[in-house]
Parts: sequence; structure tokens; C-alpha cells
Amino acid sequence: MPTDQLYLRDAELRAFAATVVEVDGRQVALDRSAFYPTGGGQPHDTGTLTWDGHTAAVVEVRKRDDTVWHALAGDAPVPGPGASVHGEIDWDRRHALMRTHTALHVLCGVIWNEWGTAVTGGNMEPLSARMDFEFDPLPEGFGARVEQLVNAELAADRRIDVSFLPRDTAVEDEDLIRTKVNLIPESVREIRVVDIVGLDRQADGGTHVRTTAEVGRVRVVKTESKGKGNKRIRIEVLDA
Repeated sequence: MPTDQLYLRDAELRAFAATVVEVDGRQVALDRSAFYPTGGGQPHDTGTLTWDGHTAAVVEVRKRDDTVWHALAGDAPVPGPGASVHGEIDWDRRHALMRTHTALHVLCGVIWNEWGTAVTGGNMEPLSARMDFEFDPLPEGFGARVEQLVNAELAADRRIDVSFLPRDTAVEDEDLIRTKVNLIPESVREIRVVDIVGLDRQADGGTHVRTTAEVGRVRVVKTESKGKGNKRIRIEVLDA
């Protein structure tokens, strides 16, 4: 049964009620969930599920097809199919990941607008991340320059909007082509778009803050060569 993925429309949601629809060992699938499952370079949320006087930590969240599965720690009983549960997100971890994810989108937008260079991959943890770009070689003084540009965009307090487009519309949108919308499986008929207004628009399924100022500021920790035409940038996210 497909899970209603609540985080796609409300990344600020911290608690929710749901019903267990399937159980596999200590993993439970819910009819609706605010827990983000690992994907797109963003790690899963953690938190708790509570039911019938029991509470268990959610230590891993994965998506299989359209169903979100929650792995429970400990040796408490596992809620069975049909059980009503209350879920709570570890907000400190989630918000740190939201800040980090938005910082990466700002980085992508700055590099695309300044150098016309596309991203080739990336990964993040709370308040630290890496991203790879098609540079060969990196421009002189790149690290300091990109840090300055990114922090200027964060301080500009740009609004971040989330919308949904029919697939056929999304693949014709020139602003989204560089994010490889055409690589999203054909079964996905609605594309979620994250728009940092005036800077960057990307097809994206992750969680983000409401404005760029909420990120804080970034520091470029290191730049690395990962082979011809592929350069890696490591950043950390700091309070403003």
C-alpha cells in the first residue's frame, strides 16, 4: 500500500497519527508518514513511534516502491497491522538536514549561474555535505569565491517554494532539464519542484527550510579532484 508521504508537502510537520498497514520483523509500514526515507543524497529521519503504552525509537527509514518502512529499535512489541500509532520526528536532526539540503541547492544555483557548471552528485549529513561538479580544472581562488557568493545568497533571505508539476510539463521546463528530470522513472507522473525564488529551481524530493536565511552560513572546508572533469566541494553549515 502506498504511503502518504507527508513531508513532501509539509517539511515543518513534527508529529502525526497513522495506521500500521504491514509488518516485516521489526519494520512497520504506515498508511501515512512524516519520516523522510533515505534517498536523493539525504539521510533518513529518526524519532519515535508510540502505541498502546509502548514507545520505540525509529532508527532507519527506507522506501520500497511507494511504501515507507520504519525500523524500530529495542525489544518492545511491534505494533500489528491496523494499530494506531503516533509518530514524532527528531526535529533537531531533521532541521539540520533541511538547512544542509537548502545550502546545497544554493551552492548548485550559484555555481550554475556563475560558471554554467552542472552538478554530478552529492551526499549530506546534518550540517555537513559534499557535492561534485563538472569542473576541469577549478577556477583560481574558487573556494573563497564560491563561499562568498553562497553566503550572500543565504543572507538575501530568498523565499523557498514547493510545487508539483505534471511530468510532461516538467520535462519541457528548461530550468529543470539540468536536474535530469528525464531520469526520474516514467511511473512518476507528478514532479515535485523546489524553487529558491530568483536563484534555483530543481526537481527534488527532499526537505527544505522556508527561506535561505534560515540556513545560516556556510564554510567551504575543502575542494578535491575526483578525476578529470569532476571536482568535489565539501562544506559545513554554521549558525549565522
